[in-house]
Amino acid sequence: MSEPAYQKPDLALVGAEHVDRYRETDGEVGYEWNGVPVLLLTTTGRRSAEPRTKALIFGRHGDDYLVVASTGGAPKHPSWYLNLLAHPRAEIQVKGEHIPVVGRGVTAGAERERLWRAVNDYWPNYDTYQARTERLIPVVVLTPTTDT
Repeated sequence: MSEPAYQKPDLALVGAEHVDRYRETDGEVGYEWNGVPVLLLTTTGRRSAEPRTKALIFGRHGDDYLVVASTGGAPKHPSWYLNLLAHPRAEIQVKGEHIPVVGRGVTAGAERERLWRAVNDYWPNYDTYQARTERLIPVVVLTPTTDT
């Protein structure tokens, strides 16, 4: 089986710089990245209890926000995902809006298959990332909440 078609992203804005520019401009810089929308996810560090923020591609599924714990197909889950498993309450920033959320990983079954197809509709590279690793890459559902 051949690896799915991969579109090399422009990596001019990544990591902490992406987070900083997004925050400074309320997403005017950094909300759109390689043609897809990006949000900032702030989790609580599972060991440090400190806030940790990552810029992540996202899509919508009803009222929920979908992100993917891919790390480009690395063999281990990203730290932000492990943080979210330990502390499901988090915050997202979408442009200038700050939204409290509860996150959950979807790792199996019909729901994961349906959500996986949805996330691949907006970022087809996820199939490539999945082909690079033996771990099943989780789709993460971030549900807005009024709880703080």
